[in-house]
Amino acid sequence: MPVIRHSSARRRTALALAVAGLAAGATTGAGPAAAQPKAAPAPAAECSAAYRIEQKLTTGTTWRMCWRYHKEAGLVLEHISYQPPAEARPVKVLATARLGQIHVPYDDGRNEYSDLTQAGFGQGLMDLAPGECPGGTIKTVRVPDAWDPSRENVKGLCTTTRSRGHAYRMQGDTANKVFQKQGKDLLVYTVNQVGWYEYITEWRFQDDGTITMNVGATGTLAPEDYDAGDGRGWPIGKGAKDYATSHSHNVFWRLNFGLDGSSKGKVEQYDSKVSSPAGGRPAPTNRTTRTEVVRELAGDARNMRWWRVVSATGKNKDGHARSYEIVPGPSAKYPGRGYTKHDVYFTEYDKCEQFASDNLPDCGAGHGKSVDKWVDGQVLEHPVVWVNIGFHHIARDEDQQPMPVHWQGLSIAPRDVTAMNPLTPAELADQNGHRE
Repeated sequence: MPVIRHSSARRRTALALAVAGLAAGATTGAGPAAAQPKAAPAPAAECSAAYRIEQKLTTGTTWRMCWRYHKEAGLVLEHISYQPPAEARPVKVLATARLGQIHVPYDDGRNEYSDLTQAGFGQGLMDLAPGECPGGTIKTVRVPDAWDPSRENVKGLCTTTRSRGHAYRMQGDTANKVFQKQGKDLLVYTVNQVGWYEYITEWRFQDDGTITMNVGATGTLAPEDYDAGDGRGWPIGKGAKDYATSHSHNVFWRLNFGLDGSSKGKVEQYDSKVSSPAGGRPAPTNRTTRTEVVRELAGDARNMRWWRVVSATGKNKDGHARSYEIVPGPSAKYPGRGYTKHDVYFTEYDKCEQFASDNLPDCGAGHGKSVDKWVDGQVLEHPVVWVNIGFHHIARDEDQQPMPVHWQGLSIAPRDVTAMNPLTPAELADQNGHRE
């Protein structure tokens, strides 16, 4: 079966690697599903058992979600909810979460690819060996409209758990008591091959309510891409003869929030300003201001700036509105295209707007084909969040052979979802707010 390659001569043919859809299989990741509190009814299942992931972590937190597979976008997670130990009911977080595009422009200007919509990302789902999903379950995925019928069913979705180190540590008042807990995560991931690259799409659901999403690029450097020169590439191999062409990976995530089960959320931007000491104070002052993002926005990350999506209906036990903060990872922002010039986009939900660039659906005459064209002043009532994280890949000798994984991604972190640390030990549960 032919393989599509990232290279200056990369061709997109209708017979590349096939991907995955879904077949009936195991319904959980590694470990048993969580029992529901007796005081609350069990949450309604939003998908059949074959499409359900439900995992109670050893620290007591339960994550629930549904999954499906899209022929271009790959893995799609839906109806994502989080239930820490002290909450009687699950807290709904995201209605839908998936990749929105992987844009790959080359530094020499000769090639530019949209890997989701042009390069067969969804068709490139790879079979995973048991050793690639340690302690977990590998689910069989069925690809819609598989290019290669012989690869219609792929053992390509891993769900497993993994320790992440300290969730917290605190020395007690008497210096003879240590409160500490080791954190645990649910991991859900696939591997998709596009040309010489293999993309690991990883979703990490932490027991403290944080969701981290990463794309890791690995595989190999394209053997045809050794025709660059100084400033456009880097010498790989003996001497300074063969220069691997530099390029960017601009990854977009599309997050459709559904906090507390409602699509109607608010977006807020926070900026902090540090001023020199004044008024006899010994140190500088720092003032943080809140700006409600009422209309669609193309936002740029700055020092001491952040955004959150706020629930329109739900509050925690302290009476504070639940929200999730957007925490972008390191990014090399690519200014070459309009849609890659900004770090985050907040757009009003439109079913037709599915990909950050090269949007495939026909949205009608005059409707833009990329996310930057959709920011046109609409009032935000049902916000969709698009986050753009860039990586400029200047190859190095260590990138062969095979190429180590380079990661890029972001997190969304709970802010006031629970009234206290969701993993607070029982001995400290009364220490909420000011105390002497």
